[in-house]
Amino acid sequence: MGQIFGGPLQFELKDFLDILTVSLIFYQFLLVGQGTRAVQIVFSMIGLGVLYWLGQVFEYHLLNWILNHFFQYFFVIMVILFQDQIRLAMASFGSKKGLFGGFSRQNFESEVDEVSELCSVLSRERIGALLAFERSHGLLNYINTGTKLDCKINSDILYSLFLSRSPLHDGAVILSQGRLAAAGCFLPLSKNIDIDKHMGTRHRAGLGLSEMTDAVVVVVSEETGQINICIQGRLYLCKDSLEARQKIKFALMNLDHTENNLLNSSIVKGSE
Repeated sequence: MGQIFGGPLQFELKDFLDILTVSLIFYQFLLVGQGTRAVQIVFSMIGLGVLYWLGQVFEYHLLNWILNHFFQYFFVIMVILFQDQIRLAMASFGSKKGLFGGFSRQNFESEVDEVSELCSVLSRERIGALLAFERSHGLLNYINTGTKLDCKINSDILYSLFLSRSPLHDGAVILSQGRLAAAGCFLPLSKNIDIDKHMGTRHRAGLGLSEMTDAVVVVVSEETGQINICIQGRLYLCKDSLEARQKIKFALMNLDHTENNLLNSSIVKGSE
């Protein structure tokens, strides 16, 4: 059947499984890196590979010496450059979504209704808000940065938390396992340098958490009253609380990579 590396090709079931496993790992990495600067880095690596090949063909000794030393530490460099994507891919693989995606569905009707009602009031009264729904990636690290509440999700309670006189209004509220887990939480800011410079800290924090985890983050602008949904490092503009409710519910009920199906409204994509 031909040769690959100097030996006869004996293709067996274990070889098929080997190729399939590696393909799934690369596919998972591509899904995580989609829409981020990781894609640009991958193309840069491909460009260096082409330069290395040209250096070998045309015997560019200096270029070959530099690239030889570079590729000696290639895997270490890759881990450093893609540490965020590798961490997210590992979390996805180790979660229910990564191992049993499509089998776990929950009824989020009640909490989505409460949050959409909250968004309607906050948008009308121009009150800023930052609220995150936990999905398959645990948010305990971020919950521990705030004040733990562990109470029922209620729009009146949420409203009181985001009022300017509340000591917890500056941080984020995190909803976990159908409960109001904590308020006043600190979220990581987005590392995407292509984000619109007019976006404030609240929006950058929402995008940052959605880049690091698979959380669904709701952001209400204090200046304009606009409602935005952050998923997978993308900012989705909602025309009203009804559209926000539909998008949140869809994202929570579809724990796989189906965010592209939300592209029915205007989008501000962080990487573009």
